Amino acid sequence: MKKVSGVLILLVVTAMVLGACTAVQPGAVPAAPAATTSGDEAVAPAASDGQMAKVKAAGKLVAGTSADYPPYESVDADGKFVGYDMDLIRAIGEKLGVEVEIQDMPFDSLIAAVQQGKIDVIIAAMQATPERDEQVDFTIEYRPTKDAFLGKGDSTLTIAKPEDAGGKTIGAQTGTVQEKWIQDNLVATGLTSADQVSSYERADQAALDVASGRIELMLIDAEPAISLAENNGLKVLLLTSDTTKGGKSIALPNGSDLKAEIDKIIAEFQADGTIQKIQEANGLP
Repeated sequence: MKKVSGVLILLVVTAMVLGACTAVQPGAVPAAPAATTSGDEAVAPAASDGQMAKVKAAGKLVAGTSADYPPYESVDADGKFVGYDMDLIRAIGEKLGVEVEIQDMPFDSLIAAVQQGKIDVIIAAMQATPERDEQVDFTIEYRPTKDAFLGKGDSTLTIAKPEDAGGKTIGAQTGTVQEKWIQDNLVATGLTSADQVSSYERADQAALDVASGRIELMLIDAEPAISLAENNGLKVLLLTSDTTKGGKSIALPNGSDLKAEIDKIIAEFQADGTIQKIQEANGLP
């Protein structure tokens, strides 16, 4: 009888242990439910909110720029960001129903900043290139581009075409399409040696080196060139469309759903005259 009782007790204890093993233990995280299926295909979980929803939720659009590039972006005596790009991005923010926060940083750090989510968009007179297209998305163009070669006010250099800059000491802002043009068309072709080329974090630093005679030329967007020439006693030696292809666009993270909305707003601004008004307010034709 004692043997039978012992067997019964052992069976009861075993059943209790097995039941406990299958229960969810305190503090344990239940397994996620398997994805449901429709036919032979699994239905993925709903995607998280896109950039548009995040900007709306935050109530602000964070725009990165390099504020050394008048008349596109600069800082006035009161510390306010001013210029064509600054007026444009604020008008876009108003259309989106959010505030606009401007963050100033070196031009060559802007793409990394938008990739890392430190800023939402880049507006810095930037142009799309095949290399940049691999890193970020671009909106439709909001302004065409021309470039200029700048020299000292008393320079006797004659630059009839871009290649005439070959063999001269020359500078450009780091990370710009102008810097790339110099490397691809002057250095790589042997017209200019690498040690004759200087790169600058800020465009105004290059202008000061031209004015002091440290370098003979700088290559930059036409409109900032005119402003730098006026403020630093420089001379525009050549205006050209042969060094840069394409116009200026706003850059966003790859795949951003905000791109379509900003494209739509820019197209509206081009159609209703807003772009023209912003250009005229900043002294641009």
